[in-house]
Amino acid sequence: MARPRFEVFNQRWADRTVDQVGTHGIDGFLGLKITEIEAGRLVCEMPVTEALLTGFGNMHGGCLSALCDHVLGMVMYPVMEDGYWAATTEFKINLLRPVTGGTCVATAEIVSMSRRMSVVRIDVTNEDRLVAVAQGTCTIVAPRTSQ
Repeated sequence: MARPRFEVFNQRWADRTVDQVGTHGIDGFLGLKITEIEAGRLVCEMPVTEALLTGFGNMHGGCLSALCDHVLGMVMYPVMEDGYWAATTEFKINLLRPVTGGTCVATAEIVSMSRRMSVVRIDVTNEDRLVAVAQGTCTIVAPRTSQ
């Protein structure tokens, strides 16, 4: 399937995102690191640490959900006009296999994008195994005008 074409690609925003993700907040706690970013596609890594494991030794599904939610919005920013922002409206995740160690890699791709909405698909692998798939919708919010 062909990816949509984008009128905008903000390289400055993409570079800043690569440098700042994983430095604070939830993305810092999860240890997220963006390794690739291009128009409509983003790849992000998350190490599986002891802090993310349940008492059974598997990573909690909420951690994979947080990873998916994060990249669902992040993939949007380089292809939106300055001042616009993306709000996750909904997403669904299928957890396919347990994760016990290594690194999870989420690849987010914009499937469809209009002026007000986008649909994004995310595949998450762990040690070359597909462990989760997700799809979500982002609302694209225009900047507020001064009144």
